[in-house]
This record gives sequence, structure tokens and C-alpha cells, in this order.
Amino acid sequence: MSKIAEIVYKMAEPIVDEAGLELVDVEYIKEGKQFTLRVFIDRPEGGVTLDDCQNVSSKLSELLDEKDPIPNSYTLEVSSPGIDRPLKKDADFVRFAGRKVDVSTYKPVYGRKKKFSGELVGLVDGKVVVRVDDEQLEIPRDQISRIRLAVEF
Repeated sequence: MSKIAEIVYKMAEPIVDEAGLELVDVEYIKEGKQFTLRVFIDRPEGGVTLDDCQNVSSKLSELLDEKDPIPNSYTLEVSSPGIDRPLKKDADFVRFAGRKVDVSTYKPVYGRKKKFSGELVGLVDGKVVVRVDDEQLEIPRDQISRIRLAVEF
């Protein structure tokens, strides 16, 4: 997470919490010549609504204008993380245990490629546990570049 994303995360968290929502992630990226600040929110029981996104966007925009932590002009986007949401927090690995996940690692683990899918078992001693082909893999979080819920059809 970039320094600006970290600052905005800390600013957004109380706003999102107050709305009874969960702050999933914050991204600050440059796309072409335009900077975009993306804030992903979710509702622990069910998905977010357009009203949820508008409410958080309005309150966060006010705070960002007041504190002005971002030196460049940017577009603020507040949305749900989507059905392929990233798993970031310890609680995510408990909440989504039993679901299929897509895992990307920085280097091959357990003789596998850097990208693979499996069933999320949970989090044990700081390691993400994923069942792949009847084998249970324990992967240290610092070796995982990204883990997302898999889109199942």
C-alpha cells in the first residue's frame, strides 16, 4: 500500500465504521496522466448499496478537502470490492473459510506455480492455509502477493 493510500485508509476507517461498513482496501494509482483514489467498502452481512457508497464518498471527500493529504488532483471512487474481493485482514481468512480462492505468490511454493486456486481453510500462526488437490498448503502471508475470492460459476 502506498504512503498516500495508508494515510487515506486511516482517514476513511472511522467514516466507514460509523456507517456500519467494513473498509476493505484503499488504492492510489496513476492511470495514464490521471490519479485515482479507490476506496473499497463492504457490508459484513450482505453487499453495499449505492447509497452506502455515496454516503462514504461524500463524507470522505469533505475530510480529504479539509486535510488535503494528496498533492495531485485525483478522482475519488468508492465502491464494493466486487465478487472477487481481495483478502487482506485476519478476519477475512476466518469469514471466507471454505470458499474457493485464487492465490498469487512472489515465488513458487510447494513445487507449484506462482498462481493457483484452492479452498481457503483459514489462518494458522500467521500462515494462510489453502487446500489444493487434497493437499493442505500453509503459506506465510509475506510470500503472498495477492489472494482473492475466486469467481465461481
